[in-house]
This record gives sequence, C-alpha cells and structure tokens, in this order.
Amino acid sequence: MSEPEPEQKAELISQQWQFSVTVPDINPLKEKVFVTGNTPELGEWDYTKIIMMDYDEASNLWLKTLTIPNTCEVLYRYAICFLNENSNDVFIRKWETNIHPRMIKQTMLHPTQDVFGEYDKKQGISTGWLTNQTLIQFKFSNNPLQLKSRLAERLINIKVTPVKLFFGTEPHIEESSLSTDTTDTELPAGVLVEVATLANDPNICHLKPQEQFGREYKLNDVLLVNVTTPNPKQLAYLIDFYSYSSRAASEDPPCHVGYTYVLPNMFKPSEGNLELPVTCNVKHRPLGTVNFGYLTVCPIQEKLCNLQVSYAKYWDSSWTGLEVGHRGLGASFKTKEGNAIRENTIASLKKAAASGADLLEFDVQLSKDMIPVIYHDFYVCISMKRKKEIEFTEMLELPVKDLTLEHLQKLKVYHLVEGRSKETLFFDDDLDEHQPFPTLEDALKAIDIHVGFNVELKWTMEMNDGTFELNNPFDMNTYVDKVLEVVLKHAGERRIVFSCFNPDICTMVRNKQNKYPVMFLTVSENLF
Repeated sequence: MSEPEPEQKAELISQQWQFSVTVPDINPLKEKVFVTGNTPELGEWDYTKIIMMDYDEASNLWLKTLTIPNTCEVLYRYAICFLNENSNDVFIRKWETNIHPRMIKQTMLHPTQDVFGEYDKKQGISTGWLTNQTLIQFKFSNNPLQLKSRLAERLINIKVTPVKLFFGTEPHIEESSLSTDTTDTELPAGVLVEVATLANDPNICHLKPQEQFGREYKLNDVLLVNVTTPNPKQLAYLIDFYSYSSRAASEDPPCHVGYTYVLPNMFKPSEGNLELPVTCNVKHRPLGTVNFGYLTVCPIQEKLCNLQVSYAKYWDSSWTGLEVGHRGLGASFKTKEGNAIRENTIASLKKAAASGADLLEFDVQLSKDMIPVIYHDFYVCISMKRKKEIEFTEMLELPVKDLTLEHLQKLKVYHLVEGRSKETLFFDDDLDEHQPFPTLEDALKAIDIHVGFNVELKWTMEMNDGTFELNNPFDMNTYVDKVLEVVLKHAGERRIVFSCFNPDICTMVRNKQNKYPVMFLTVSENLF
C-alpha cells in the first residue's frame, strides 16, 4: 500500500488586526476617529464607507479590530470626523495626507501603535473638504462698522453665532445675546465655526475655533468667519459686537455693545454683500450699521473625491525649477510678430510639451452651454460674412459666455486684437488642432499625461473705478463645479494646479476638492 500524502498546511489568507492610534487635541464627545484603506474591509478609500473606531478612555487610544487579507499589502490612513446621527453622513474634519499612506506588509504579524498624522518620520495632516455640508464665509473688511461717535474709535470684537430657526415663529433669541451674560452657547449639531485674521501673524492668520467673545477687528483688517453646517437653510446667524472698557481690569470680560441678525433668505446663491443695522444691547435702539461680504460654498453633487491621496500640500524635492508654458507656447497677440502657433490651442500646448515644458498654463472659462473651454479673453470678434469674404467693418465683439461651444468652434471668430486692428494674424482654418476654443476635456485627453497643467479659472474682476471686466451670468458654485468635474474625471495621474486671481474662486476650489493644490494669483507693486 502506498504511504498517505502528508497534509499540506492551509495558507492563512486573512488575520485579525487591531488598529490603534493616539490622537491629541480631539473632543471624543463631538469628534470620532475613523480608519480607511485600500481593501474592502477598510472601505477602499471611500469616505462613505470608512470605519469608526472606539475610544478607550483608560489608555487614551482609539481602537478597532478588523479582518485584513494576508495576500496583499494593506494601505491605510486615519481621519478625524463628525458623524451626523440624523443622516449618518460623515464630515471629515482632518485626515492624514502624507503622500504615501501607512502600510501593513504581508510579513507583519504584530500591530503597532500609531500617532495621528505622524509616520515615516514625516507629519502630514490636512483639513477635509465639503462632502455633504456647506460653508458660509463671512468677510469683514474695509472697516465694516459705522457706529455712533462714542464707539467709533474703540476696538470692537466680532462674533458670529449660528442659531436654529424655529419655523412658523420668530428666530430663537439667545438670552446671552440680549444681556451681559458671558456664557458660551452650544452650537447646533454638526456646525463648526472657525476664525482667521489675514495678517502676517501666524497666531491669527490660520483658521482656529471661534472664542467666547469672538475676534478683535482692527483698522484695515480682513476678518474671516467660516461656518460649516449640514443644514444651511435651517440656520440664522447672530452677529455680536463686544468692546473692552478703558476702566476694566485685565480679567474683566468685554462689554456687550450690540448685535444684528442674518436670516438665510438674505443670502444670494453664492456671493454678495449685506449692510445691516446694529442694535444696542441695552436700549435696543440703532447704534449704526455693519457691512460685510459673504460666500456660500456648496459641495460638488457627484462623489468625485476620496481619501487615497492628496497633492494639495505636496512638492517633490526634485522640482527645483520647472519650465511652464504660458498659454501653451506663449501669448500670440501681445505683438504683431507673436508666435507662429495660436495661443491656448491644442497645437500650442503640444508644441510646448514637445519643447520640454514641465507644466502648461492656460485659461478656462465656460461657454453658454456651460462647457469648460480654453481661452484667455472674455470677448471675441465675429464676422457676419463668410470666411473668405470678411470685411473688418462688419466685426462684432461678443462675450464668450454668450456663445455655445458649437458657435465658438464652427463660426469664424477673431481675437480682439485682430478685430480692432483689422488685420488677420492666423490663416489656419483647415488645421483642427490650431483652432481656438478647445475644451478642457480635449486638452486632458490630447496632451502627454506626464506634462502637468496649471488650470487658471477665469472670473471677472473688479476694476479701479468699481466696474467689472464682465457681467458674469454664471453662478460661482456652478462655474467651479463644471471645471472641477472635468478635471477630477479625466486628469488621471496628471499633475494639476488650480489658480485664479479671484480669492473667492480659490476658496471654493480648495473646499470642494481635496486632491490638487490651489494658487492665488495677484499683481502688486509692494510684494517685495
């Protein structure tokens, strides 16, 4: 009889693994720690499938035991989130953003204790992005308070408090707002209020939780108050004003000077300004007015971002100097000589890439049918006659926003320089890649993926005389969403930088996505 075959040891394809992490500066009653990763057990980087950990008060650790595979390397990250118990939505406050995630190798047998944000001898933590919540930003600048003479020279603290609306009745008025009570009020569930003063002082220029008596506003300050909420239409905003008495001791609280209310129906869809009366806290009489701007940032409707990687604060040490192609191969209408290839075309972008450009810079705006197209100027010239019968007396200047993509690509259009000088600079009607108004999607698909893009979002700017470059018909949220959707769907592994001269556009792009860096462009004679 033949000998029985020896039993083969079953391969261990999975194992129990305890994730443990210490997280300083967290409020376990309001915030929770979650873990996510590249396996189905860890949610595959999907922020809607991340795993909540349990807080162990005795060890001050966040713990979670999960089954993980032994057949591959397991990658993972931690995140600090708020869980909306009413909807089960997860709002990401902070998350680990080292360019390489944590790793459990196949050969590892024993778990390690992690420290939030620290691994591989590096520290990487970023704030989250808008998933199901909305950001309301209050902007106090240009000396917004106009108060009675006895208060005009005093420094004022400004505080913004979200309060729940009770439908069918007047807004609920907090007693602390109508008296000298100094107790701090509890914010509605899921609401976060942060404050920053734009200055060269690192102690105040970064967003921090709002303090009990708000933030002091000084002459020529720019004070930002960010309110993040899952239900913006259900909140009103109480703005309180405090001032310290000249006779007060150092430990005395400030005096409550006055207040005003902002109701949600006062806001336009994306941006605007409000001028409201300030009411005296004691006599309830008018004290003056407050003027401020606001910005509403809504999340992108499609779920296009995850927790796999972020390049928002990443810069490779080997990038000591980059060649950037401006409008592709360069501006072609600055001088009569210009370039042989029309700016902001596929041909220009390809030629710049072939010439060694690391990044290509170009301008993006929307056509009338809301397709992101590449073009620098807000206006074009069109002729009412056929291409070979053009008479420059027939030229008509039209905003790009008033023409559909089909019109822009099929009509004979001229640059403003050509229309005003009555001289055609390019005779390239039969060359497809030389035509103006390629779409952003076309550029992402046509250019070598190893060449990065600096995508400048064109938005009308205010001029010195108070007028604007263009009356933009698009809602700012809609405009930014259309551009981001194309990039997030089609960029793949391409390096992307977003840029804009409008600070509100930059704020929107930063808060709507978590993957790419945002660069604020400015022109100043006093930068250095």
